[in-house]
Amino acid sequence: MTHVVTARCMDCRYTDCVEVCPVECFHEIEDPAMLVIDPEVCIDCQLCVPECPVNAIYAESEVPEHYHEWLEFNRDLSALGTNLTQKKGPLPKAVELSEIQQREATAGWSSVEPGQAAH
Repeated sequence: MTHVVTARCMDCRYTDCVEVCPVECFHEIEDPAMLVIDPEVCIDCQLCVPECPVNAIYAESEVPEHYHEWLEFNRDLSALGTNLTQKKGPLPKAVELSEIQQREATAGWSSVEPGQAAH
């Protein structure tokens, strides 16, 4: 199993997760501006999940339905990105979790945060 960065990271690109990753599986991409996880490198240690200020990282088995396409996107886009191994500042227009949750509510999605999925 792997972890997945979802659209919540788009245009934010917080990199707190990169600092704790023991296997350097994060890749920075420009279009869209975000991070993705290389599923071939991720060891499912879960250290990155609580580090993300916008809760953009989910275990593969917990990705909300409205973000399922990001399983494939991470796989495909990680090959195109630059491996990121050190923390850097977020993008200038980065938003907070509450704004992302509001956007999801407006779209009619329920906000299931990482680690809160029903099993």
